Amino acid sequence: MASQSDHKATVIDGKFIAQTIRSEIAEEVRQLSEKYGKVPGLAVVIVGNRKDSQSYVGMKRKACAEVGIRSFDMNLPEQISEAELVSKVHELNENPDVHGILVQLPLPKHINEEKVLSEISLAKDVDGFHPLNIGKLAMKDREPLFQPCTPKGCLELLHRSGISIKGKRAVVVGRSNIVGLPVSLLLLKADATVTVVHSRSNDQESIIREADIIIAAAGQPMMIKGSWIKPGAAVIDVGTNAVDDPSRKSGYRLVGDVDFEEACKIAGCITPVPGGVGPMTVAMLLKNTLDGAKRVIVQ
Repeated sequence: MASQSDHKATVIDGKFIAQTIRSEIAEEVRQLSEKYGKVPGLAVVIVGNRKDSQSYVGMKRKACAEVGIRSFDMNLPEQISEAELVSKVHELNENPDVHGILVQLPLPKHINEEKVLSEISLAKDVDGFHPLNIGKLAMKDREPLFQPCTPKGCLELLHRSGISIKGKRAVVVGRSNIVGLPVSLLLLKADATVTVVHSRSNDQESIIREADIIIAAAGQPMMIKGSWIKPGAAVIDVGTNAVDDPSRKSGYRLVGDVDFEEACKIAGCITPVPGGVGPMTVAMLLKNTLDGAKRVIVQ
C-alpha cells in the first residue's frame, strides 16, 4: 500500500471545466440567434478607474465576445452621484436587449452599494445578490432566479468532478455575502450537512478536519494546513491572495487559503490557485446571462 507521502490529490482543472461550459453556452447562444434572431445581452457598469475593476471588466467583456453574448459597457466617472447611478441602472432595467446587469464592486465610498444593487431588476440580477434572490436561496423548496456566480461555480466543480454532496459533511471557511454565506446555502440545498467556520469560531482546525468537502473562502493566505484535512476530502479553494515573492518578475505570487503543497498529500481532490475557482466565476456569469435571456426570448 502506498504511504501517505506518495499520495497525490487529483487536481481539479477549473480552466478546462470552465472552457467546456463556455463551449456549451456558445452553442446555446448560436441556437437562440438562429431560431429567434436574438442573443443574450450583458451590461457591465463600472464606476471610476480602479485598475483591478478595469481588468475584471475587460475579462468579462472578452468572455462575452467569445460565446456570442452582446456586451453593453457603461463606464461612469468616479464622482457620479448615487441618484445618477440608480437612474443609469433603471435605464438598463428598461432596455429589452439587456438580460443581465452587473455593477462592478466596490463602488466609491459616497455610494451605498446595497441601495444600488437592490435597484437592479430581479430578472436581470445575474450576480444573484438581490435580497429576494438570496432570500429564496435560503428557503426550502424555493428557487432563486439566479445563484451567485462564485458559489454556483464551486458546486459545478464538485458536480463535474463526480463528487457527491448528498449526506456529506461540508465545512465552509468564511461567511462573506459574496461566497461563504451563499455557498453554505447551496450546499444545504444539495443535502450536505453544513458547518460554517469564521473568525470567531473556536477550534477551527478540529471542525475542518471532519469535513468531506471543504470550501475555503476566508481570504487568509495558506491558512488551512495539510494536517487540518481529512484524508480523501474534496477541497475547493476560493482564496486569491497575493504574497511577496522576490523570485517573480511581479514581486508576488497568488496563493489560496489552503496550503496547496501540503494539502495535495492528504486530500482526494483540490482546486489550484490560480486556475481553479476563478475561471468558473466568469463561466457562471455567462450561464446566468444566458438563462436570463432564455426566460425572455423563449416564450
